[in-house]
Amino acid sequence: MPPLSRTFHALSRIAFTATLALSLPLFTLPSALAQATQQPTPAAAAPSPVKRAAVGDAPDDPGPLAHGLSPKLKSPTIRDAMKKVADWQLRVAEPKFNSQWTFAALYDGFLAASATTGDPAYRDAVFHYAEQQQWKLIGNRFPHADDMALAKAYLEIYLSEPPAERKPEQIADTKAILDRLIARPDDPAKNLWWWADALYMAPPVLVRMAQITGDHKYIDFMNHEWDITTASLYNPTEHLYFRDDRYFKQTEANGKPLFWSRGNGWVVGALVMMLQDLPANDPSRPKFVAKLQEMAAALAAIQSPDGLWRSGLLDPDSYDLPEISGSAFFTYAIAYGINEHILDRKKYEPVVEKSWAGMLTHIYADGRLGSIQPIDGQPGKFKPSASYVYGVGGFLLAGSELDRMAGGKH
Repeated sequence: MPPLSRTFHALSRIAFTATLALSLPLFTLPSALAQATQQPTPAAAAPSPVKRAAVGDAPDDPGPLAHGLSPKLKSPTIRDAMKKVADWQLRVAEPKFNSQWTFAALYDGFLAASATTGDPAYRDAVFHYAEQQQWKLIGNRFPHADDMALAKAYLEIYLSEPPAERKPEQIADTKAILDRLIARPDDPAKNLWWWADALYMAPPVLVRMAQITGDHKYIDFMNHEWDITTASLYNPTEHLYFRDDRYFKQTEANGKPLFWSRGNGWVVGALVMMLQDLPANDPSRPKFVAKLQEMAAALAAIQSPDGLWRSGLLDPDSYDLPEISGSAFFTYAIAYGINEHILDRKKYEPVVEKSWAGMLTHIYADGRLGSIQPIDGQPGKFKPSASYVYGVGGFLLAGSELDRMAGGKH
């Protein structure tokens, strides 16, 4: 059965199953050497301010928590929870839709939610926004990966249409930007994807463009840059990614290395999206499978008793609340691994059962999903009511894979 966020266009993708030849082998430097080879991130590379007021909020009185949501991993109960959260988020967020990375993650979740629940409202909202934007991306910060994240939704919608009805303008701007990107030489003073979040924003777009065009140059480039970032940020002992080079020597209060929950959530989310689109016999596939297996094992080992993960992964006692955005992407990735027989079901199903049950305890009666860390690049503290669109996107993606695991038909 195809990955369920691709349900709308599974048949139409048959035309694109030609093998895409590539790639570079995974190359992970020892941690000390990787740190020495990575130049400090220039201040000029920092992302421009996002529209924070549009992304979410944390009211002092969000109302009562929801009652009656079942944590059982059954398709009807999973879909009930997804719809409750998605309906609230669509009502609150649609008037504020924009093209930044924050909303791009929500659009990924909305497309998955429509595929899973059969309710077209979420997909329709994303489609209408894409039309309003004339299928264009933010173009004033090239080559910043954050501004390419919206393209995942554009390409998803393009592929969901019957081949005869696909419109070239839906992918034209994305293709032009990616073509410009792969023609860009590496800057020896600064890695292209110098922060972990970037691995979610741009690499899946490149893989999907390769699928659409049949041109493996996009995956060649993705592999090259992924390996550079991994050599710099991946810790081969803890099997986790530092968010960026600022954290190589920083530690938590307990003395352990500082690994940010959502930063690692972005990485495992990217692994899922690339594995969904890479051909089964693609030569780069084994390295991404291995990375998902390594990270899943590390994450399962540090899961908290409430089923969730804290903002700082290796020092949960320093953080009062669980962090839902990271937890949601971990759940998404582990459930996908189970569904694709990458991860052992007997070992990992209890992990996602606990994490899903834990996330449901942070849904409010009106559908607000709380305990999501605001925009940041490091662990932090926040209110129980804190709700932000990217965390809801992760939750809906997680629900889509759990529904598939439960045998849902889409």
